[in-house]
Amino acid sequence: MMPLPARLKIVEVGPRDGLQNEPEPIATDVKLAFIARLAESGLSQIEATSFVHPKAIPQLADAVEVARRLPAAGGVTYSALVPNQKGLDRAIEAGMRRIAVFTAASDSFAKKNINMTVDESLATFAPVVAAALERGITVRGYVSTCFVCPFEGDVSKQRVREVALRLFDMGIDEVAISDTIGAASPRDVFETVGCVLEQSPREKIALHFHDTYGTALANVLAGLQLGVTTFDSSAGGLGGCPYAPGASGNLATEDLVYMLDRMGIHTGVDLGKVFEASSLIAQTLRRQLPGRQWRKLSAEAGDADPTR
Repeated sequence: MMPLPARLKIVEVGPRDGLQNEPEPIATDVKLAFIARLAESGLSQIEATSFVHPKAIPQLADAVEVARRLPAAGGVTYSALVPNQKGLDRAIEAGMRRIAVFTAASDSFAKKNINMTVDESLATFAPVVAAALERGITVRGYVSTCFVCPFEGDVSKQRVREVALRLFDMGIDEVAISDTIGAASPRDVFETVGCVLEQSPREKIALHFHDTYGTALANVLAGLQLGVTTFDSSAGGLGGCPYAPGASGNLATEDLVYMLDRMGIHTGVDLGKVFEASSLIAQTLRRQLPGRQWRKLSAEAGDADPTR
């Protein structure tokens, strides 16, 4: 086990991963206000939207407008998910300087999610990544279903390592090892992420956990003990993959910040301001959010019922 880090980086995925599965349209101005509040909280990495086809994710059909109107915030890097060359073209048009591409460690999930096998997805992304890098746009990669696939069950750690290495070979600067359905335990993290780290730079690995079984924070601790210093989270615990049956929300940013603060690990993030951002979305959705800290702070503020 590595010594615990003194500081780490949080990648806020609420505006994209958190909102993508919401069935009722959320106004562009609300999304931008949400992003602005997140930026004000001290979060330095915010995934703002996705340039997928509007028919695939209707909630993010306003990606170009959101990207063009992102609030200016010193020290904040905005990114967007890009599925193919057309998505990259739209991202470039909208002025994005960082993108993310996504594949999986499971063929069954990849086919359900993007209608391609893992190998086909990597072949599709290679020219997209190359074109982005040529323009000075940096690229992150996601590998979904790294621990358990909802269709295939347990996923081989060697397969996860292979996919991560292939992404790095393309020139991607960070790979997010993702627990898409929230089924991993700390032992799974030690085994799979440990396997990945045998051949990948520790500083280029991020971890993306969902909290379906309440193990996300325990899995973060396992990641910290492996020396990983980048973690994804979503304000209020928003989110859930539309192609992963049973997946609940992401690890809540407030819960992550609270735990890290108590551990003396610096994030530069103000928990109260993240709560304010989450509460804006809770009021818009007219429902409680799943994050534990969000519910606690809401109750203390007398706003435990956002449907009122």
